[in-house]
Amino acid sequence: MATNYSLQSLHHHRSLRRRHSIDCPPSAVSSSSLFLKRTTTTTTTHSLSHPHSSNITFSASSSSTTSSSPTTSSTSQAPSFDLLQQHLSSKNFRQADEVTRRLLIDLAGEAAQKRGYVFFSEVQFIPESDLKTIDDLWRQHSNNKFGYSVQKKIWQKVNKDFTRFFLNVGWMKKLETEIEQYNYKSFPTEFIWELNDDTPEGHLPLTNALRGTQLLNSILSHPAFESTQEDEEANEDGEEKGSENGGLKGLRDSSKVPGHHAIG
Repeated sequence: MATNYSLQSLHHHRSLRRRHSIDCPPSAVSSSSLFLKRTTTTTTTHSLSHPHSSNITFSASSSSTTSSSPTTSSTSQAPSFDLLQQHLSSKNFRQADEVTRRLLIDLAGEAAQKRGYVFFSEVQFIPESDLKTIDDLWRQHSNNKFGYSVQKKIWQKVNKDFTRFFLNVGWMKKLETEIEQYNYKSFPTEFIWELNDDTPEGHLPLTNALRGTQLLNSILSHPAFESTQEDEEANEDGEEKGSENGGLKGLRDSSKVPGHHAIG
């Protein structure tokens, strides 16, 4: 009799446990166990059979998809030049310069976008058509006084001497010292943001040269601005050729001078 009672009691106890596990509402399941043990075989099986586990799994998958979608859309989206045209048509050259900087960063590729500025080696990845569009807009709204192609003509006219180029386009100034010295102008106060008779040709758009001239060299040497016959003729002008050492004497260390941030 005692044996029968024990077996019946054990059977009844197991039936109660089985019924409790089936009737137990989802809220009674520990949320921590779903996340901490979801990789084990036991939990995976439970997640597939439980009516609410599939929702949790789907939600995690949906979140992962959402977080990755902006990166995909940003790299595949075609650039828009509407904002640049808007600022240039309004003669808001300060904002147009900033928009140009952001456009070049976007066009240079994903690495430049994450970094926030363009390496000179990345300029080659900017499509010719896009660079030409930017240049055309600048020339169109400045009566051919601004633009990269305008700057390239000046650069070639001075035999690609960057010091003379900076002086010609108004990016550098002569210092009032006994020794002949030149330095970069301070951004933005010493640059000209208006189109008038005193504005130097090729003054805009700006390109940061404080860390060297490789970036500007890569832009002006881009296939989008192939040399024309006028460039070759201007390059023969002996009076505008630079000195053999590639610059003017007395140029101070530019790293000590606050400069603009047009691209890099």
